[in-house]
Amino acid sequence: MNTFGQRLKISTFGESHGKAIGCIIDGLPAGLFIDETRITQELDRRKGGKNLFSTQRKEADSFEILSGVFNSYTTGTPLAILIYNTDSKSKDYEEIRNLFRPSHADFTYFHKYGFRDYRGGGRSSARETAARVCAGSVAKMLLEHFGIFTQSGIYAIGEIEASEIDFDFAKNSEIFSLDKNKESAQKKLILDTKKAHDSIGGVALIKAFGTIPIGLGEGLYHKLDSQIGSLMMGLNGVKAVEIGAGVLAAKNTGSKNNDSMDSQGFLSNHHGGVLGGMSSGEEIILKVHFKPTPSIFITQNTQDIYKNQISFNLKGRHDPCIAIRGSVVCEHLLALILADLLLLNTSAKLSHLEKIYFSSH
Repeated sequence: MNTFGQRLKISTFGESHGKAIGCIIDGLPAGLFIDETRITQELDRRKGGKNLFSTQRKEADSFEILSGVFNSYTTGTPLAILIYNTDSKSKDYEEIRNLFRPSHADFTYFHKYGFRDYRGGGRSSARETAARVCAGSVAKMLLEHFGIFTQSGIYAIGEIEASEIDFDFAKNSEIFSLDKNKESAQKKLILDTKKAHDSIGGVALIKAFGTIPIGLGEGLYHKLDSQIGSLMMGLNGVKAVEIGAGVLAAKNTGSKNNDSMDSQGFLSNHHGGVLGGMSSGEEIILKVHFKPTPSIFITQNTQDIYKNQISFNLKGRHDPCIAIRGSVVCEHLLALILADLLLLNTSAKLSHLEKIYFSSH
């Protein structure tokens, strides 16, 4: 499946080394201002080739809006965005066309479909996430119209975790580090691992804040937390997702984990903004755990499509830590989830949606 959402439906298309990638956004209300400069800025945050901490594939990530916008405002019809691939180097993958790269999707794609696009992973490549950022950028514009915002940063690289959380610092950090006191150590770990031709895992922290309404999400089968788990775990390289206290809640007692309330509201937020599958009005807090980039430059043993054991050395351009750019993608995925659930609660016409929303606040 290549489509997400109930009211705000997002479909992405394209492959890593194909001609282009893109997205189709269906269900946007008419009358939403689309700031193309803002989309460019969001894509630039995710873009590789800017420093030593990301892939050296230098895609321009310039985009073209094909439909759904007139005079910078949405028309209520499907919004289509196209991004051309301009820096693919398919020759780097010729030697592994018959090999399964360890911990990649090569093995499962081949056995499911009988063949695969071996050039950079094809559809399973993280290149596709540029389309998700495009769609998420539009979702952020819709959310911000109602005072809802999302942000992200790097909480941990390997075992080096943040002690302080500063999203403003993360905006200007080359690795989006949330802790100015840990950034240097995190950078050093990435570069030392890269020098050893290896890779390292990391954890992204994602937050939604502002005037989040109570009740986004459904009681059973379209819960806010289940949508978060589904979309985040559907992102390449993600192996775990925590909401609020996350795994620490399993080590705690109810008396310590419960969020007490007074007349003004919650006194803590161990639940991470989600109760009973619906938003509680508190900040939504997530930790998304990324595995080490499976593309490493150490001799590895694997199997070919004929089941022969083979040793090989990988070529190409790859991120030493996929969590860094992945954090930006997760921020936009959370925006897509919240925008979809917001539209499920209201009308599809922006002016009417605004009237309903603000009459309840």
